[in-house]
Amino acid sequence: MPPRKSNMTKVFIDGSAGTTGLRIRERLANRADLELLSLPEELRKDPSARADALNSADVSFLCLPDTAAHEAASWVTSPSAVIIDTSTAHRTAEGWTYGFPELKGRREKIISSRRIANPGCHASGFIALIAPLTESGLLSAGAQLSCFSLTGYSGGGKKMIAEYESDPLPDLYHAPRMYALGQTHKHLPEMAALCGLCHPPVFCPIVGNFPAGMEVTVPLTRNEIAASPEEIRSLYREYYSSGLVRLNEAADENGFLSAGALAGRDDMEISVFGNEERILLVSRFDNLGKGASGAAIQNMNLVLGVDEAFGLVRG
Repeated sequence: MPPRKSNMTKVFIDGSAGTTGLRIRERLANRADLELLSLPEELRKDPSARADALNSADVSFLCLPDTAAHEAASWVTSPSAVIIDTSTAHRTAEGWTYGFPELKGRREKIISSRRIANPGCHASGFIALIAPLTESGLLSAGAQLSCFSLTGYSGGGKKMIAEYESDPLPDLYHAPRMYALGQTHKHLPEMAALCGLCHPPVFCPIVGNFPAGMEVTVPLTRNEIAASPEEIRSLYREYYSSGLVRLNEAADENGFLSAGALAGRDDMEISVFGNEERILLVSRFDNLGKGASGAAIQNMNLVLGVDEAFGLVRG
């Protein structure tokens, strides 16, 4: 590793070759306040070299499968090392702070934390819509909700990216494809826990033939929520007065709503559609932005005491 440069925060990305790790490195590449540690290719998977890097860095991002993330976290003995895990491994684990700073009281916890679990992409969109409603009492903890989420294929990692960018493209890949049909999606535990729900939602994730972007929708009726669409907007407007989530006050896009509208960005917009009887809550963001890498960098910025949006792309 190169020698440490004075007054710079040392950052290590464990799993830098994956899609999340690559986006993090891309966002951090031109940061003058950071020194990015790296391992030679022949040591990239060496446990001893990785453990040394994790303990040498001030902040490390774990961009690994769940089992590998559990293992890597166990190697960290430095009391000052900050670990930001982008996997599912620690999102509801004791001793880890859930890294969604826009939630009530969460920003302060992140700032003082040494173990931060980065939110899941689908979960981020659902939680942004539902947590303010359950916290305010407008939506019951016993509500039995449904949610569908349309995502670009980059969220599936390198294998899925290769499948969707193959030539010729398989016929079935031209149309959107539902998955996680058994209602055991790995984001469900955090979706329920962070929203204070007794039941996880009936969840329908869908991958489409576009690289990046995400659109999460939760339908409600007035039997389920004690608020009108405008009252929900008013709550969101106040709740998301800071951070990278904002209420989009504008109408739709000529009667449509594209899942790719925020592709390439690290922020999120939420909207309320429908009428007094049937309501649609919608969040839109980049599945690799506020849904993964952008959120991880936002959490790092908070720990470092700099502007949480520093180095990120937003509208």
